[in-house]
Amino acid sequence: MSTYKSIKGESIISVGTDLSSPSNAGQIFYNNTSPGAFKSIVQIDAWSSGPPTINLTNSGGGAGTQSSAVFFGGRNPPGPNFVAKTEEYNGVGWSASGDLNTARSYLAGFGTQTAAVAAGGRTDASGSTTNATEEYNGTTWTTVNNMGTARRVGGSAGIVQTAGLAIGGGPPGVTNNEEYDGTNWTAGGSLNTARFYLAGFGTLTSAVAAAGNGGGTATEEYNGSSWTTVNSLNNSRNQLGSSGSSETAGLIFGGEGPPLPTQKANTELYNGTTWSETSDLATARRNLKGAGNSGTSALAATGFPSYNLTEEFTSSVNVTTAGAWASGGNMTTARRAMSGGAGTATAGMVAGGYISANSNATEEYNGSAWANGGNLPVALYYISIAGTQTAGLAVGGGDPVKAEGIEYNGSSWTDIGNAPESRKMMGRSGTQTAALFAGGNDSSNAAAAEAFTYDGSSFSNITDLPSNRGSGHVAGGSQTATVHAGGSLGPPGYATTTVEWNGSAWGAGGNYLFPGQSQFASNNTSGYNNTGIGGYGTPAAPSGVTSVGCTYDGTSWATTTSISTARQQGSGFGGVDDFVICAGTTGSATNATEEFTGETSSLNVKTLTTS
Repeated sequence: MSTYKSIKGESIISVGTDLSSPSNAGQIFYNNTSPGAFKSIVQIDAWSSGPPTINLTNSGGGAGTQSSAVFFGGRNPPGPNFVAKTEEYNGVGWSASGDLNTARSYLAGFGTQTAAVAAGGRTDASGSTTNATEEYNGTTWTTVNNMGTARRVGGSAGIVQTAGLAIGGGPPGVTNNEEYDGTNWTAGGSLNTARFYLAGFGTLTSAVAAAGNGGGTATEEYNGSSWTTVNSLNNSRNQLGSSGSSETAGLIFGGEGPPLPTQKANTELYNGTTWSETSDLATARRNLKGAGNSGTSALAATGFPSYNLTEEFTSSVNVTTAGAWASGGNMTTARRAMSGGAGTATAGMVAGGYISANSNATEEYNGSAWANGGNLPVALYYISIAGTQTAGLAVGGGDPVKAEGIEYNGSSWTDIGNAPESRKMMGRSGTQTAALFAGGNDSSNAAAAEAFTYDGSSFSNITDLPSNRGSGHVAGGSQTATVHAGGSLGPPGYATTTVEWNGSAWGAGGNYLFPGQSQFASNNTSGYNNTGIGGYGTPAAPSGVTSVGCTYDGTSWATTTSISTARQQGSGFGGVDDFVICAGTTGSATNATEEFTGETSSLNVKTLTTS
């Protein structure tokens, strides 16, 4: 009788704790702790959710890898509104970059995040098609030599800027194939089956074209000169996404298939010979784009009808749990008109606000539940709070607008004298003994630029913000590494800029993605890294309350996971990967709390069963 060792070349081992190294993948082991079980580390294929894109689009172009991608162009709802926007993905979130010179949809894209090509596409509602080509250097797009034939809704392949393909297109479907060498386009071998809305992946000399209108389930491989028909897909579809580095390693996903117009979630893996079905997208959609240079790691984003949805595909022995918001314990009292909180996600504090009148209530959070703390000396709303749960600092608030400063010791508040300015809704950063406050609104409700610090005993004026920034802008960091973004210019409009304080001067930071007012902010006190979420009047909700958010890495802002319920005028505290928001208004005051936990990864250890 055969044994496991004779078949696999190794024995089943007995251990007291689960194996914990990816190198042990496939090894069956017996965990001998009670009650004992046979286990193994198993590789899995799965899609996980990622942060939304900044813009709502479909039918754009894409290039790069799962953790270093660039998406560009497309259409945004409602109607055929053609866009030139470019966004980059770093594996954590999306950030804005330079626009295409020609707004377009249904275009070909290939290359890398810092060296991409955009070619062809549709440019207007009448269906005009272009042969314009542009190259991207990681910041800006430059118009280069045109394609030989104007085309749209085709496929593309290429993992570098200097060697790519534009495949097929239409409508009606064509067999044309063009090759790009980094300077010129030349005619390549023709497809065997004319088609449009197809998927393509691979390189100039090792490419795959699959599916599409006119193609159904047909698959062809390209060797640099000619196309050969090979094994068919399992599912007929068009308007799908794709990724892959060669004709032996690729994925296709999503699309539209029979019975039309059914949105598809199917994902299929190609190994150079056959297609196999693997884990489906979480959300079925068409006109999406993909990025990725392997069959084991891909990015899918945008599409119809989920215009800003992002998903990541990974074939790995690790299980990835995407960063997400979850409900926390409700506050004791619903309230709004707040401005920042103190502490960490498991030891936080907020105070003041507005219920039916100004509030003096303080509440403390332990990571799951709220408890009442010591009351403020006076009822205030839009009071700015920094520090920790047991060493808090609050300044200003209204109405009328105050200059009063007070310290919290974890049970009671003590007056410390007036700050240099009377303000409400100031941005705050730092600790009780090393804090900075800036901007906010004055007694006439105008946005202000004044800034000052507190050293634990006295306040001191510092250089003003470069411009007025009021009405609930995002702020956080330490006293010597502070970031301020967004906020009302008051009126009209909202600040789109970010400024940083280095302890002696203000400097420019990356543009804020969702400028508005009365937004929530984390209070990471160790440096520039910060998160802003929700608010009113952002580009995502120009005349309403929003749920979108973004995170700052000290250089640029990138999208992060949206909160479950859109709101403004609440409080936030904690770090970038462990952030809590509470209170605010969704149209009426709320006591709801949401907690953010960053992305985690763990080995996929499975218990084996016998029958």
